[in-house]
Amino acid sequence: MKLATLRVDGGTRAVRLDADTLVDLGCSDLGVLFAQDDWATTAAKATGATWPADGADLAPVVPNPSKVICVGHNYTNHIKEMGRELPSYPTLFPKFADSLIGPNDPIVKPGETEAFDWEVELVVVIGTPVRRATEEQAADAIAGFTVMNDISVRDWQFRTIEWTQGKIWDSSTPVGPYVVTPDEVGGVRPALEVETLVDGEIMQRDDTGTLLFDPVRLVQYVSTVIRLNPGDMIATGTPAGVGHARDPKVYLVGGETVVTRIAGLGACTNQVVKAS
Repeated sequence: MKLATLRVDGGTRAVRLDADTLVDLGCSDLGVLFAQDDWATTAAKATGATWPADGADLAPVVPNPSKVICVGHNYTNHIKEMGRELPSYPTLFPKFADSLIGPNDPIVKPGETEAFDWEVELVVVIGTPVRRATEEQAADAIAGFTVMNDISVRDWQFRTIEWTQGKIWDSSTPVGPYVVTPDEVGGVRPALEVETLVDGEIMQRDDTGTLLFDPVRLVQYVSTVIRLNPGDMIATGTPAGVGHARDPKVYLVGGETVVTRIAGLGACTNQVVKAS
């Protein structure tokens, strides 16, 4: 299944994509849906109101997750381009709901930065509460996958040895368009092409099968530290090709169209605009 959160009539609705139609699932958003014990059955059988998928105004797939955990340095090529050693454990940092925007919303470049960068990421979406998960429990807890552009404010990110201040800027992070269940993408350890295009030029391209720490391992690891709730997200890291690692460096200045896409999951397509 492909599931989304649709903005409509001044609110939001959880929906399922059927061909070119979005079907109401009886919940205000996917976070509310995933909190139900039988969410998969509900999503599969729902026959509510419908809307055309073409031109739909999609919100972040889960507008208000209790947490978003991001993973740094999880593709070998990206680790090398950033001049780092291969990590023994996942590198974690948080992101917040206030950072998230819809998959087609404009990205507003803050006036405080001259080092605005792109990062395509595979995102794990949690569908079952889990803590200290076994491998089997971790696999069962994965509702599906989606796409994130983990926009990074590099000059703020590297002010200190801790990255969070460069990763959590308000209304900066597209996520969506759909949560796609594992059965549609080859299971809970999918091997999917990921790429970023800036004004049509390919900047990043890799395969999620090359992740150092795969989705199941990340659910196990993160759930050891903190409980994962339905609707929580784990962004699994970005491949090589970020603007900051190029020589000379390349940053988003405003006016660009950035497409971050993953095979089988869809794409976030966002116009970069300067802050007024």
